[in-house]
Amino acid sequence: MDIVLKYFSDFTDKQLAQFGKLEALYKEWNEKINVISRKDIDALYEKHVLHSLAIAALCNFKSGTEIVDIGTGGGFPGIPLAIFFPEVNFLLVDSIGKKIKVVEEVATAIGLKNVCTIHGRVEEIKGQMFDFAVSRAVAPLGELWSWIEPIIRRGKKSEELHNGLICLKGGNLEKEIEESGVKKITQAWAVNNIFPEPAFEEKYVLYVPKL
Repeated sequence: MDIVLKYFSDFTDKQLAQFGKLEALYKEWNEKINVISRKDIDALYEKHVLHSLAIAALCNFKSGTEIVDIGTGGGFPGIPLAIFFPEVNFLLVDSIGKKIKVVEEVATAIGLKNVCTIHGRVEEIKGQMFDFAVSRAVAPLGELWSWIEPIIRRGKKSEELHNGLICLKGGNLEKEIEESGVKKITQAWAVNNIFPEPAFEEKYVLYVPKL
């Protein structure tokens, strides 16, 4: 938890309590359903919570913003972002039912009222529109954009960025961006420049606006 407080300090008591409960909850659930790598569970706050909050460091979502988290896994980046932005609505989507069960149990245990879940694939979502999509290491950028572009509204529901896709990626991304079909409008930030920690070397935030 200290690693989060190193970079963010303006939390309410409720948010501090919610963040503080995550480690015990994820350790408990990880014993039953492996949603976080065993080697990473002891670095939950750095490698999962703080990593997710790189999005919050770049983008201040407005109250009422609707966000879909694609392939949320155990709830990242969606759960930390939902704690950080209590006035923003999040839909966490994953095709693996046991992972969605963990997300639901964690959200309930910490009293998150702004999180809903769907067991399924984002490309199967019909009749719903969102302001932003977020994801972490789910699929190549081109695939992600093809899935979510039809369900993202045009507009600007954050202080800094137009509506669109914000995803957390790692490694050498030049080829992936080149092949995505959205190279000209894709922006990238090094997470290590946001949070200068060794764990975030070669980690990036990619952003594609819905223009």
